[in-house]
Amino acid sequence: MTSVVPRGFPMRVFVTGASGHIGSAVVPELLRAGHQVVGLARSDSSAEALTAAGADVCRGDLDDLDGLRVAAAAADGVIHLAFKHDLMGAGNFAAAVAADLAAITALASALEGTGKPLVTSSGTLMLTLAGIVGRPGTEADVASGGPRVDAENFVIGLADRGVRSSIVRLPPIVHSSLDHHGFAHILIGIARQSGVSGYVADGANRWPSVHTLDAARVYLLALQDAPAGSRLHAVADEGIPFRDIAAAIGRGAGVPTVSIAASDAAERFAFLGAFVGVDNPTSSEVTRKLLGWEPAHPGLIDDLTHGHYFEQS
Repeated sequence: MTSVVPRGFPMRVFVTGASGHIGSAVVPELLRAGHQVVGLARSDSSAEALTAAGADVCRGDLDDLDGLRVAAAAADGVIHLAFKHDLMGAGNFAAAVAADLAAITALASALEGTGKPLVTSSGTLMLTLAGIVGRPGTEADVASGGPRVDAENFVIGLADRGVRSSIVRLPPIVHSSLDHHGFAHILIGIARQSGVSGYVADGANRWPSVHTLDAARVYLLALQDAPAGSRLHAVADEGIPFRDIAAAIGRGAGVPTVSIAASDAAERFAFLGAFVGVDNPTSSEVTRKLLGWEPAHPGLIDDLTHGHYFEQS
């Protein structure tokens, strides 16, 4: 087995998606903790942002599987944040999911048998595939398969192959001034374009959320301390009624808040139509106890009252 940096010592950490929404918070968190960061960058602007933050740069993208293997092998740990959101937004979620699993497989192949940490991402919305009804989803809840679930289960299985693997499930809305393209912005854009902020039926279905900076802390703690095979929830607000989210967006965008029939959700919300009516309350109790993590930043409704989400250029 290849020797690794003992826990508690500075690590050389390879981060994909390092200049993105979550990555722009994770990289400074890692650097403040004394780690060296090597960030994957596919453009000059991403490379410049990483250099300015104090990180080293590895040029490449998720399709360069050999490059991912080389970068992972040279690191003491890996945090995988990149995802082809552009494909998802274009309605090709299957292709984005396939690219994600291929990238994770490449990263894992370089870490097997080393005991090094690999932290990857999933979503709490995937818990709906586990058939949970009438209670918040927990870290112990697992679906047998499905989009992104297959990658999640693969990562957890790496614990038996000499990788200190963990998965961070993110809520559908990760919010802060660092968020420029997430679901909150998409919902705001739909409200402005349509002239109303909508929710499905009575809007009682609940969505969890977390502040970007609180989520970044979970990734750091997972890298440093999570046992192999850990499922973690970066969730602060366990479940906000979607009608309350829609009302906050309506106030900020200056449009009325209205109920949308479930049959009209796909037309009104485009690719989000399959999710806006989903009830997804999610607990993070196990994660808090395991990692000693407590959210310290504003919740979603509070954050939506601040101007940054409604500023227009």
